[in-house]
Amino acid sequence: MNSALYPQVRWRWSIPVLLGAWAAAVAVAPSLSLKLLLAVPAVLLPVSFWTLETPGRWIPCFFAAALLLPPLPFAWGDSGPHPSLWFAGLGLLAGLLGLPRWRVRVTGLNAALGTLLVVLLASVAPAAIDSGAAIAAASLARVGLLAIAVYIFFYTAQGPAPASPPFPAIRRLYWIAAASALFACIDFYFQFPAPAGYGPQFVWLDTAIVRRAQGVFYEASTLGNFCAFFLVMIAVCWSRPREQAPVSRKALLAGGAVFFTALVLSYSRASLVNVAVAGAVLGWRSRRRFSMVKLVLMAAACAAAGALLTWALFPALAEAYWLRLSASATYLFSSTEGVLSGRVASWRTLVDWMGAHPWQTLWGIGYKTLPYSDHLGAPLVADNMYLSLLVETGVAGLGALLWLNGAILRAAWRASRSTAIETSFCGTWMLCFWAGQTVQMLSGDLLTYWRVLPVYFWVLALAVRA
Repeated sequence: MNSALYPQVRWRWSIPVLLGAWAAAVAVAPSLSLKLLLAVPAVLLPVSFWTLETPGRWIPCFFAAALLLPPLPFAWGDSGPHPSLWFAGLGLLAGLLGLPRWRVRVTGLNAALGTLLVVLLASVAPAAIDSGAAIAAASLARVGLLAIAVYIFFYTAQGPAPASPPFPAIRRLYWIAAASALFACIDFYFQFPAPAGYGPQFVWLDTAIVRRAQGVFYEASTLGNFCAFFLVMIAVCWSRPREQAPVSRKALLAGGAVFFTALVLSYSRASLVNVAVAGAVLGWRSRRRFSMVKLVLMAAACAAAGALLTWALFPALAEAYWLRLSASATYLFSSTEGVLSGRVASWRTLVDWMGAHPWQTLWGIGYKTLPYSDHLGAPLVADNMYLSLLVETGVAGLGALLWLNGAILRAAWRASRSTAIETSFCGTWMLCFWAGQTVQMLSGDLLTYWRVLPVYFWVLALAVRA
């Protein structure tokens, strides 16, 4: 055989030999989990090539995986790795491949997002000094998860993703979100076993102790916040003419009932406050187009329909949720600690620590180290985004968050006044929701909701992109 031809023949035969060895390894694997693990490349490779064919295709794939799939059943961190991270990696590769088409501008919103990421990244250093390498590595990982949302914003607004009309993409996202919320309702009804790493959150009823609705998310609060986002979208759609909404009226009614039911089953009060604040902002924003009476009647009708559906399907929990809301309003000032589910004690602990360590408060102890370290004597969940960032990332972190909130509201307000229908819709949606989000941050670490935060920042990008 010709010496020049021999390497080509050997390479030609090596591919089928490798494929045959791979198939044999899958066949003789001793367990089903190992067989599935070995077969994963057969799915990932074609899906990856298909995803990278179009610059913006990885974003809807990421959303579908983040909102519809649970983490993989492998021991890694608090829970198994999530499939959406694969599409995030493909998105990073797509950004590198389309590097010449990036057009990043110097704006207040861009600067605020970049500053927050830089401050959080810098806080990994005190995390390593105060809590050790393992806690610092976990802190760095959580900064990376937050960076996914920031990257999706820049990729959509100023990256190589084509500037296609947003309404068809929003419509697809709406149905993916509705499917996720519907599964949360089904999950609550059947009480499926929760995967490892999920928050143990329960409701004590007279007849049983049931796990709060979480769906595919890690905790019930994430589901509630996610449902609030789309309930605000539905409210914005109802405040506009039919032709200026991405979803039909019938679809809005069906989705609204599902989202409201899932929010109630999540047992989240803060998310309901989020919706109320967003509704007030929407009413103020639409005061020239609609009377306040009409907006209040529309909101009351949607809430009543969702409440009746929840009562019909889950009467015991609906009654308990109503009692919880009424008790919260009645005893908010006389029994604040009980109404806020022990949050006041956590806040008092943080304030006392800051008083005793004023200099360390200036630079913080490391992002997301409070729940996983003994730096304050025992792990502690702040349940307050502002107070958490102040302790963990110092004055710079709190300042960056306040700057970001202001920049988002300012950019969304400008977009809401646009003459372009789709830009105005996305801007109004984000303006109303983020106003509620800034209030809900008082009772939750919302920046840690890394699987839904990219959805919010994607809508923000649609509102501000040129």
